[in-house]
Amino acid sequence: MESRCSTCGQSYTFDYRPGDELPPHFPFCSQRCKTVDLAKWLDGEYRISISLPNSEIMTTEEKKILAQYLLAEGEVDEVIGNEETDERD
Repeated sequence: MESRCSTCGQSYTFDYRPGDELPPHFPFCSQRCKTVDLAKWLDGEYRISISLPNSEIMTTEEKKILAQYLLAEGEVDEVIGNEETDERD
């Protein structure tokens, strides 16, 4: 199979048959690229963002309460994209 490293973009080939284990660095070409990717996650360079659920039917007060709850529980680091709920201390 041929794949492209998701960190450096280099193409690499490897043998794979269904049921076999994937290469140890997959989907990266090397341990270095795998480590670079992990460091970006740990440094907060990468993050997963989602919209507030059902926000189109929520009142401003409900959005504020939900944002405060998510922040307090550690579910999110910050709330962005909505002036009413964007409270950074």
